[in-house]
Amino acid sequence: MTASGTQTASWTYVLDESMRILLADDDPVLREFASVYLSTPSATIDTVSDGTAAWARLQKEPCDALLLDIEMPQLDGYALLERIRADSRLCNLPVIMLTGREDIASIDRAYRLGASSFATKPVNWRQLSYHIRYVVRSSRAVISPAASQDALDPRSHVSAHDVHEFLQSIADRAATLAQQLPIDDHAYSGLLRDVGAAAQQALLQCSGRAASSSEGTHRIRGGQDVLPRVQLPPDRKSADVVALQP
Repeated sequence: MTASGTQTASWTYVLDESMRILLADDDPVLREFASVYLSTPSATIDTVSDGTAAWARLQKEPCDALLLDIEMPQLDGYALLERIRADSRLCNLPVIMLTGREDIASIDRAYRLGASSFATKPVNWRQLSYHIRYVVRSSRAVISPAASQDALDPRSHVSAHDVHEFLQSIADRAATLAQQLPIDDHAYSGLLRDVGAAAQQALLQCSGRAASSSEGTHRIRGGQDVLPRVQLPPDRKSADVVALQP
């Protein structure tokens, strides 16, 4: 407890998720500070001294975000940013421009060229850590929205066994109803034969997918992804076949 009676907060790491950050800056003191203040057990900080070295590093080793100084020898920050945004492999890389410039023209040019964010020197390293974490999290959410949504919705995937059972129940139900129809009801008899055949065909397709899938899961929405469309007789309504549902 402190003299004021309040408890001193324990130290926590801001960059507490696995990530690799690349800093490109020609100031050796700032590069050293970045390695000290940004590195955590989960975050790795790599540093280079100019844009050319940063480009070479990006070609060999991916990173989760780039801290990019504007004024550097050989290849400055603006030129490197343009090159990154033109590269299909790097175009989505989060880039935080890190510079002593605060004029409107520099800020506008950075964002116009595709900067993800802008931070100024002298650096508040704690604040920059939160800045980096936010940018990296946002980038990961944008790049894989489908995976994020699937993780939130446990119903989005079912096992191959569940799909097989669903289709088999449709095929069996169609065969049962066909046996109960009057002999002269050719329209419904033909429809049920088509439904049964479609279900059997889908069963064969799912069996092939399951054999080639290491996870054995497939997306299914009400059977529409695996059942071919069956045409109803012109004098029948779709509600007439509700009994086919298992």
